[in-house]
Order: sequence, then C-alpha cells, then structure tokens
Amino acid sequence: MKILFRLLVLLSLPVLQASAQIYDVFEKEKERPARLLTDRAIQIETTAAIDYMYNFNFYESEREFKWLLVKYPHHPIGFFLVGLNYWWRLVPDTGVKKYDDVIHGYMDKSIDLADDLLKEDKGNNEAAFFLAASYAFKGRLYAERENWVRAAWAGKQSLKYLELSRGDDSINPELIFGDGLYNFYSKWISENYKSLKPLLTFFKKGDKDLGITQLENVSRNAFYTRMEARYFLVQIYAMEGQHSKARELSNQMHVLYPNNSFFHRYAARSSFVLGRMREAETYAKELLDNIAANKYGYTANEGRYGAYILGYVNQNYNKDIGAAKFYYQKCTEFAQSNDSEESGYYLGSQLALGDFAMDEGDFLTAARKYKLIIDTKQKKSASYKTAKERIKTLKKKITEAKKKRKLRNR
Repeated sequence: MKILFRLLVLLSLPVLQASAQIYDVFEKEKERPARLLTDRAIQIETTAAIDYMYNFNFYESEREFKWLLVKYPHHPIGFFLVGLNYWWRLVPDTGVKKYDDVIHGYMDKSIDLADDLLKEDKGNNEAAFFLAASYAFKGRLYAERENWVRAAWAGKQSLKYLELSRGDDSINPELIFGDGLYNFYSKWISENYKSLKPLLTFFKKGDKDLGITQLENVSRNAFYTRMEARYFLVQIYAMEGQHSKARELSNQMHVLYPNNSFFHRYAARSSFVLGRMREAETYAKELLDNIAANKYGYTANEGRYGAYILGYVNQNYNKDIGAAKFYYQKCTEFAQSNDSEESGYYLGSQLALGDFAMDEGDFLTAARKYKLIIDTKQKKSASYKTAKERIKTLKKKITEAKKKRKLRNR
C-alpha cells in the first residue's frame, strides 16, 4: 500500500517557504502576476538558489529564494521553491521528521495562493500545476509517515489538478513533469505489485516508455523541474536495468553537485553494477570518508552502499580478505542502524561473512549467518537461494568433520 500512495504523490514538483512577517506586510496587495514559470528574468535570478539547494547548501538557497516572497507575495512560486528546499533536506534520510510541519505549512500556503489564482482564471494551468505539485508532496510526506487516509486524499487532489494543469508543453515543459511520473509509475506498479492491480483500475492507464520520454524531455528543457526529473530518472534507469544511462546521469549530477549524497550514492551504485570496479571503489571510499567527516546528507544509507562495494572489491579484486571482512561487517552495522536488514547489500554481506567463516572451519558462525538470511522475507533474493545451498554444504562438512574426529579417536 505504501508504494501505491507514493505513486499518487509522485505527480509533481516541490514546496515553498517564507516568513509570515514578510507575507503579512503585503497582505493587502492584490496585484497577481499571471504567469511566472516561464519568466526568464525570474529563472536567471533563481539559478544560483537552485544550484545551492541541489548542492545541499540549504541556508544560502533559502536566503536567495526569499526575494520571490517579497516581490510576489500573492503567487505560490516563492513558497513552492523554499518548500522544495526543505524537502531536499529530507532526501538523504526520509525518516527525519523535524521538517514535517514546515513542509506542510508552506505547501498549504502554496495551495491557498494557487487556489486564489485559479478562482480568478479557470484556465490558469500554471495555478493548477502548483496545486497538483503541492498536494503531491503533502501526500508523499503523509505516505512516508504511513498516514494512508491523508495520503490518499492528497493524492486524489493532486490527480484532479494534474488534469487541469495540462498545457502546451512545447512552450512550458514544466507542465508535463507530473504526466511523465504518472505514466511511468502507474504502469510500473501494475507490473511489479500484482496485488495492487485491482486498485489501479480506477486510474488512467499509464505508459512507461512515454513516461520516460516525457521525463527526459523535462530533464533537458524545463527549468524548475529539470533536476527533479533527473532525480527520478536516475532511479527509473536503475529499476529498468538501463545502468549505463543511470551511470551517465548520476556521474553528471555528481560532478555538478558534489555535495549531494543522493547522486553520489547512485554514481557509486551504477558504476558497481556495470563492473567498473575502480571507479566504484573511488566513489565508495568518498562515501565513507564523508560519513566519517560528519558531512551533511551522508548517513548509514550511503554507508551501507559504500561498505558493501568496498567489501566486494577487496574480496574479488584486491584479494584482501581481512579488508573484505571489515567492510562487510561495516555494511551490516550500517544496515542495522537504519532498519535495512532486508536490503540486498546487507544480505550479501552476511552471506560473504558466512562463506569466510565456513572456509575457516568456524561452522557455528557460518550457520548463524546463513540462518539469518533464510529467516528474512526475501525468499526470491539470490542471497536467500545461495544460503539454502550453503546450509546443505555446511551439513556435509560438519558430517565429514565428525567422521574424521571419530577416526582420529580410534
């Protein structure tokens, strides 16, 4: 169910913030600019703030965005962008809840202002865009907190305004961002979560290939949603097995925003999947170094990826079993610290540690590691299937060891 509600919520862009004091000063002003999304002057003025935000320089970004709140206090764009700033503070670890009220507050302000614009002009698809986006992110946050009733309601509102926001995407590609997400995820969920298929009959049928094409268009031609499209494309390429595209895009984004832990992690992951081990090793070491330096955004999630990659490289390429053991153990510790014991890297680390123990004759430790994997819910994972085979091998070794002891004792 969490996946479905996230889908309902993935249909747009982000959020905004401002100080209530600044807003109140302009409360009586009723001049409302009709369209701002395609205003080149505003785009030029906000470029630095957007770059700061995606490079995790959030305070500089927020300060730069605030001029929009002063200049356009009755338009949602200012609240929307500062809210996006706060959303990205959650991206490294969505379990952090200290920004929840802030995000909801600015999303609500964006919704109120966009609703006023739409009431004045029923054909204002820019206002509908902000409504769809704001409700989408409220719903997404509710889904992260497993508040399903509120998530469903917000998702329904987002879909309603998504229909109204459609416009001439050749003029404003921002308006097809939600369409692209919907087309991909509605189809992807029906393919990967069969139990949710009946629920999707209530929604318009999606088209994965069209969705990817639309998001690629946005990633090249939009302004405000360009990087958001790339954020989703990196994940979509990985899910669809298009690892070369995932590597190319994540590497590009890591160079552009070197302090962004999300793109850094995907650069390491995609290099590793493609067998570019030295490149992956470099990225993985950087991930762990940044965690050790307590750099913002680098958490146990990044540590799990980095440690597993280094364990694998040391085991299979550097032939340094001691280092491999160290990093595999670090991976399990990172996973346990953020409740990721079902993840592939965690299970793979436990499997490798079990194999090392079996090779060293420590059958008890090996048995514990394999049983730990078998006891998980990941019955279809490669680690689960291998662990079952290892248990059979282990039983044979134990039987052989017992026979040898009996022979020695005669």
